Amino acid sequence: MTGAAPLPRDPAGTPVLRVSGLGKRYGDASVFRQVDLQVQRGEFVAIVGDSGVGKSTLLNCLAGLDTWDEGRILQGDTDLSLLDDTRRALWRRRQVGFVFQAFHVLPHLDVAQNVALPLMLLGQDDPARVGQMLDAVGLQGLGSRLPQQLSGGQLQRVAIARALVHRPALLLADEPTGNLDPGTAARVMELLLAQTREQGAALVLVTHSQTAAALADRVLRLSADGASVEPRA
Repeated sequence: MTGAAPLPRDPAGTPVLRVSGLGKRYGDASVFRQVDLQVQRGEFVAIVGDSGVGKSTLLNCLAGLDTWDEGRILQGDTDLSLLDDTRRALWRRRQVGFVFQAFHVLPHLDVAQNVALPLMLLGQDDPARVGQMLDAVGLQGLGSRLPQQLSGGQLQRVAIARALVHRPALLLADEPTGNLDPGTAARVMELLLAQTREQGAALVLVTHSQTAAALADRVLRLSADGASVEPRA
């Protein structure tokens, strides 16, 4: 696998994502605490740590899919803690692309329809944009196929195209290579980084893969003792 080119930075602008003193508990048990993070446009941050330290839960909080008990999450100038469930859903629809480990494609829709879902939810009909994304992820000519006719690597590429088709500011990915063989995983990471760079999104990715984490600009390491941010060596 060839190394991905550096992602464009916008250091002078407002960070796409700002997390300050974030903490979550289940009862008396702390899931994570004192998480501080800023992510700029075009930057890739990997979240790593042992199983059970709350990596996926943190990602769900960043997407406004889960609640937290202390701290703040701001996407641009939007404070997620000030939004009710409906406004969070509308915010997420416009600003967030989410790549799930389990793909979560809809089996009764073909590939093109799955990719078009975010645009449909925004009231936009843009077949040209869908076709552009299918070409970008190497699925040209497969738009009419159903998900069950695709390989795992192809399904993950459908998920990436769907997450990016509406040009979100924030791209979140939860173990996007966890179900893939090493060769396919490498190609998926190359694609994810290339498309993030192309669109200038901020990418935050949860992973157990040292290979994937090594591509990040910075690493947020979660542990039972807290969180720390490490630059790439």
